[in-house]
Amino acid sequence: MEKLKKDEIEKALKNLDGWEYNENAIHTTIEFKDFKEAFSAMTRIAFEAEAQQHHPEWTNVYNNLEINLSTHDAGGVTQKDIEMATTIETLLFS
Repeated sequence: MEKLKKDEIEKALKNLDGWEYNENAIHTTIEFKDFKEAFSAMTRIAFEAEAQQHHPEWTNVYNNLEINLSTHDAGGVTQKDIEMATTIETLLFS
């Protein structure tokens, strides 16, 4: 998969609330009510990540979930990352 250009990434992020591009990845932080809600969201994301064969780098501390997406084989952000971010948005906010 081909690495996207900075302007392509920024254009795609206009459709994703709370995501930003830096350090060759797209990032978001989501705050939940409590740990149980955060863990539940991570579980839903994990099933989709398996289905898409594209797995996030993430960190969870209590009710906060930090997600970083990049395609390591391509050395940056690809369409797979945009698709995964879109899936995460749909799962959590639709």
